[in-house]
Amino acid sequence: MSEPVTKEAGPPPNEITEEKTTEEAPRKREYKEFEGEKHEATHAKVDMNTIELKAEDLYDKEKVDLERVELGDVFKLLQSSEEGLTSEQATERLGIFGPNKLESEEQNAFLQFLSFMWNPLSWVMEAAALVAIALSNGEGRAPDWPDFVGIVLLLLVNSAIGFYEERNAGNAVKALMDSLAPKARVKRDGNWQEIESSELVPGDMVAFKIGDIVPADCRLTEAINVSIDQAALTGESLPQSKKTADQCFSGSTCKQGEAEGMVISTGPNTFFGRAASLVGADDDSTGHLQMILAQIGSFCLVVIGIFVLLEICVLYGRFHYSYRRGLDNILVLLIGGIPIAMPTVLSVTLAVGAQQLAKYKAIVTRITAIEELAGVTILCSDKTGTLTTNKLTIDKSLVRTYGPFSAEDVILLSAYASRTENQDAIDGCVVGTLDDPKKARAGIKLLDFKPFDPTTKRTEITYREEASGKLKRVTKGMTGRIIELCTRNKTHEIEDQLERDVEEYANRGLRTLAVAYEEVEGDNPEADGNGFELIGLLTIFDPPRSDTKETIDNALALGVKVKMVTGDQLAIAKETGRRLGLGDHMYPAKVLKEGPPPGGKHMTLEEMILDADGFAGVFPEHKYEIVKTLQGLGHLCAMTGDGANDAPALSKANVGIAVEGATDAARGAADIVLTEPGLSTIVHAIRQSRIIFQRMRNYSIYACAVTIRIVVCFAILAFAYEFEFPPFMVLIIALLNDGTIMTLSVDRVLPSNTPDSWDLAEIFAYAIAYGLYLTVSTIVLLIVILKTNFFEDKFGVRLDTAYGAPKDPNDFQIHMIIYLQVAIISQALIFVTRSHGFFFMEMPSYALLGAFCVAQLISSIIAAYANWTFTKIRAISGGWIGIVWVWNIIWFLPLDGVKFAMKATIIKYLRQRHEQKVAQQVKAQGVPMTRTTSRVGSIHESMYGNRVNFIKRAARSVGFGGKKVSMSRTYLFSSSMCYWVTDPFCSLSENELKRFASIQAAHTGQTLARHASRPQ
Repeated sequence: MSEPVTKEAGPPPNEITEEKTTEEAPRKREYKEFEGEKHEATHAKVDMNTIELKAEDLYDKEKVDLERVELGDVFKLLQSSEEGLTSEQATERLGIFGPNKLESEEQNAFLQFLSFMWNPLSWVMEAAALVAIALSNGEGRAPDWPDFVGIVLLLLVNSAIGFYEERNAGNAVKALMDSLAPKARVKRDGNWQEIESSELVPGDMVAFKIGDIVPADCRLTEAINVSIDQAALTGESLPQSKKTADQCFSGSTCKQGEAEGMVISTGPNTFFGRAASLVGADDDSTGHLQMILAQIGSFCLVVIGIFVLLEICVLYGRFHYSYRRGLDNILVLLIGGIPIAMPTVLSVTLAVGAQQLAKYKAIVTRITAIEELAGVTILCSDKTGTLTTNKLTIDKSLVRTYGPFSAEDVILLSAYASRTENQDAIDGCVVGTLDDPKKARAGIKLLDFKPFDPTTKRTEITYREEASGKLKRVTKGMTGRIIELCTRNKTHEIEDQLERDVEEYANRGLRTLAVAYEEVEGDNPEADGNGFELIGLLTIFDPPRSDTKETIDNALALGVKVKMVTGDQLAIAKETGRRLGLGDHMYPAKVLKEGPPPGGKHMTLEEMILDADGFAGVFPEHKYEIVKTLQGLGHLCAMTGDGANDAPALSKANVGIAVEGATDAARGAADIVLTEPGLSTIVHAIRQSRIIFQRMRNYSIYACAVTIRIVVCFAILAFAYEFEFPPFMVLIIALLNDGTIMTLSVDRVLPSNTPDSWDLAEIFAYAIAYGLYLTVSTIVLLIVILKTNFFEDKFGVRLDTAYGAPKDPNDFQIHMIIYLQVAIISQALIFVTRSHGFFFMEMPSYALLGAFCVAQLISSIIAAYANWTFTKIRAISGGWIGIVWVWNIIWFLPLDGVKFAMKATIIKYLRQRHEQKVAQQVKAQGVPMTRTTSRVGSIHESMYGNRVNFIKRAARSVGFGGKKVSMSRTYLFSSSMCYWVTDPFCSLSENELKRFASIQAAHTGQTLARHASRPQ
């Protein structure tokens, strides 16, 4: 550390006067330190006398912006004063504006359970059950109870799994409500009192101090050294200093000082409330997996419908079947063709996947998000607390020194000039930079300490150094104020260098602290020193997490692009992007309203959003719209975050991920909650989700192939031989198949290195090829049995029919042979669909292999011993069972050849056609506008979303449904952004929201400003 320097006397006053007259006055230096955005006070855009005390006027930003107008205008508009409101006025306004809380819908559990039985696949199952129990009751025969009971059980199991998953999901709006301050200090009838925060109304005077949560959006009328932490709302990493007339957001925390303010908005009209209204705004939208189920279900329904109509025409028209006889054949197609357990199988696969993800410290709150995570192409990440630690730090590598002190000395001296108790954020990060925080007071005796003062903008300590016994003084603070104090060794070169350093750091989004030092003669700690000397400059920033850069690199290797979406300032976002290797190609949030600048490389807003590395200065509404736009461009988006400000985008994203330490609001809105620090868990989750996706894809091919196989096979046999296969045996096949297929949830598969997607054309093509091939195997077997005595002559087996006599296609034993052949080879198909190469090259899990063996053992035992006359089957000999097994093995081996032939021909053609289509779209539009993967589905697809709106409405009309607050969703256009609010007074057609869709965004915004979109 430097040696003490003797204080020198200054020149006589007359010399100073003479020098000032002869020398040119030095220029006034301006240290361009980094600061946040400043907003000038405005006035109402219309005559204030025309603005009434009601929500539709006060919160219409085309008329007035209460957040920015002059403070005097706020008092006038809210018809209040610093004395607050009377109890009568407060009661009246409570009726006008409503309580200061967020309302949510209470869902009826019974209706929620029934909703899982309301989709086209379930309808066909229910129709089959009705046919079995009601329409089959005729011609002296009892209803088909076995089929009815089996179908109903499968429906109940599927619904129970879905109900359990959704009922236990987090409620984001409730978490947001719980985050609001429960109590508030308010001035009523001229007296300060404490009330429930829900009773606050616009015009109330409130007070809060350090540690309090701001109870409502307010404008400060008095602020004493106030610092507000808004990180959970806006994403700003540093607490914000507030002064009189500034706005404070509901839900933010007072970190320093105390303040009084006037409430300007409450409940859903607050910044916090607007965020809550965005959470679940697309409550009736269709999940991605539901869309896929819809299309697979449609495929199965079309196939079944075609052949059911053909059977009705042929069996009743040509063969003149009786009513009941024809129904049995139709039931075979309905029960065997519909993949009854598809929702259950996929739910179990996802549920098991969720348990596997839990091993990587990722808790899944919406299991269908696992499937969407496998296809995620863009990861939108919040910065503060997600990419970074949300803990201010001194960057030791960027410490600048200007005197004889080292960087370590500068940090130690700045720690001396910091509080060690009751620290603010700056003092905490300075002391935290030391290896041992105790060093901040080690070896010194504190004599005087001046804490941070908003006026002087610095701290100061006077201490005695125990080793030398000398008095010394250190100060740290705002660069401009510190350099003004310095009188010793201050040269033009040092000032120029300091100015350049501060400007460089400001451009990089780094805040700076200057540090100065002097020695004090004698023993009086209040005596003047020998003059402050500038010794160093510290930079303060929110550092990236240690594993974030590696996580981003791993995500890019998996084909997932990472975008930073933060509420922090643009310069800070760019600096963080550079440190992470994420890139600094970022834009301020205002471009989302104004569109790309003229003459830029981006022709449309969509191109800009897709190309950007990130966006800064965003509010919840911006994040929501960014995710929505990317989804509209055909991307599946994941969004990570930790604060209440992230909740709307987490809810809107295909996969919302709440990182470790996230608020309850973020956890409630997220689909996946991480319980370990950092983002590395996300990479594990992506890989695991792709494994789960492969399992579901394999099952989907299998399920569609079995539909083709059952429907086409038994329809052709009915047309050709009037074959009447018993419906109950089809149900047995379905039960054994589904029991085995459940083990796919733990099957061994390899994840892909690129985002997965559902190419349904490929799935259906494979399914048709496999299904028709297996159909041929069954038809050929029946022809050989009926038309020849090959098996009897070669293997000595016999049927009940006399040798040489004509064989009846509906012989009970022939039914059993066909049952066994269909059961074995249909289930064996899974080994082909689950593999990319030869089936024997990819080892299945022991669970799948074991389940297959058990199912086939059961099928063989049924074939050997079941004499069930009620379902028209009779046991067959061991010889016939062996023949069926050998027959199936012979037909099974070429299935790999079918797969390879499909890959080389039809699948290759489908992929080339898809690539050409995408290339044409990119050439024509600049970005591939494939909107099929957006979360918003058609009416048909929404039927798979497990929500039944008209049932709920009907129930409410008779008082059975849950309570719901009547609020219409409205777009509110402001000078900064177009965003959602929940407003009970006004409405707007969604077709009017075009501001985020084309290069004409700026022009449209101007048009909307000229022509009000809301009723006046």
